[in-house]
Amino acid sequence: MATRSMQSGPDREEPDRPIAEIPLAEIDVSRPSLFQSDKVGAFFERLRREDPVHYCSESAFGPYWSITRYNDIMAVDTNHKLFSSEAKLGGIAIQDMHNDATNLELEMFIAMDQPKHDAQRKAVTPAVAPSNLLLLEPVIRERAGAILDSLPVGEEIDWVKSVSVELTTMTLATLFDFPWDERAKLTRWSDVTTAIPGSGIVESNEQRRQELIECAMYFKGLWDQRIDRSEGSDLITMMANSPATREMPFLEFLGNLLLLIVGGNDTTRNSISGGVIALNQNPDQYEKLRQHPSLIGSMVPEIIRWQTPLTHMRRTALADSEIGGKRIAKGDKVVMWYLSGNRDETVIERPEEFIIDRKNPRQHLSFGYGIHRCMGNRLAELQLRIIWEEIHKRFRLVEMVGEPERLLSNLVRGITRLPVKLHAH
Repeated sequence: MATRSMQSGPDREEPDRPIAEIPLAEIDVSRPSLFQSDKVGAFFERLRREDPVHYCSESAFGPYWSITRYNDIMAVDTNHKLFSSEAKLGGIAIQDMHNDATNLELEMFIAMDQPKHDAQRKAVTPAVAPSNLLLLEPVIRERAGAILDSLPVGEEIDWVKSVSVELTTMTLATLFDFPWDERAKLTRWSDVTTAIPGSGIVESNEQRRQELIECAMYFKGLWDQRIDRSEGSDLITMMANSPATREMPFLEFLGNLLLLIVGGNDTTRNSISGGVIALNQNPDQYEKLRQHPSLIGSMVPEIIRWQTPLTHMRRTALADSEIGGKRIAKGDKVVMWYLSGNRDETVIERPEEFIIDRKNPRQHLSFGYGIHRCMGNRLAELQLRIIWEEIHKRFRLVEMVGEPERLLSNLVRGITRLPVKLHAH
């Protein structure tokens, strides 16, 4: 996920016509405003029903194919030999990487094909191995408890700022062995990476460029301290001492850093917030949870399905092919809309409902599939499980007292503010 690939470009005015009256050829689900207003789901529903492999000839991101059904998405995601993630071909998001002079031409292993992808990913995978997660669990639990114990009962707070950001930033700082009193920098760099200029986070691409260069220089200092260090299980030490990543060019180093920062921060942060929204919108499920807290284990993947923190991933066709009866030409941009696939009624029973005791709750696309499947999926689930176990111990209800505010982005399904009140048992 690169700086440029994570941005959402300019938006056009939303049509005021009913969705059913818009000609299929005019539907463009890439518009960031559709995600900020949470209206994109109705467009995806129509595409799944009428044109599940849909060609949009004009958009702010150029022409692209929308893949909206679960099984078609799986077919693309698991065929890396035909559908490439390579940055130089466009990368992994609908907005092309390396496409103008204002952008840092970053490289990162998620936007690489084999064999380089496998070697670089392998260098950092031990950080989220089961043995390391066992060591992390009591640390995360202690921090989650401390965060929740610091919150006022009965007063309005912003759940995003007070809980979601705090817990995920603390975990990320631990994974990087980042200076603790400066850990807020990680949150800032994550936000800058995914922000649209003019959205209130950064005002221009040049500002983004400068802040991300500052990020790189800060991490270079940590790298220089840890290179040749014989011990250390943090991500910087692992990269600095792995043959696959030790000699990375500067922009590849920065790209992989930003991938790990956003992957370890944004997605879990928004799932923690999304779970509160889901339970408040489905009070019967919240009551079920109160009566049966053992369901937290199955609720966690249901939260991740329901929220779908990354709405899409993109690939580039390496040869002419066919998906769902449509001819995809070599070089075409193919966008897998995970958010739509996670609502596919032909595969998932009652997909629009939030059901904490689903029989197969891990049947979702939020982590992707194939060689690029999210390496931190179990860490994300661990943090969500712990925070809800600790919430259950302390509070009868986390009550939404206002509408959530959402991020202007067609990639990160972000929640920027969530007003709540806590009710004790």
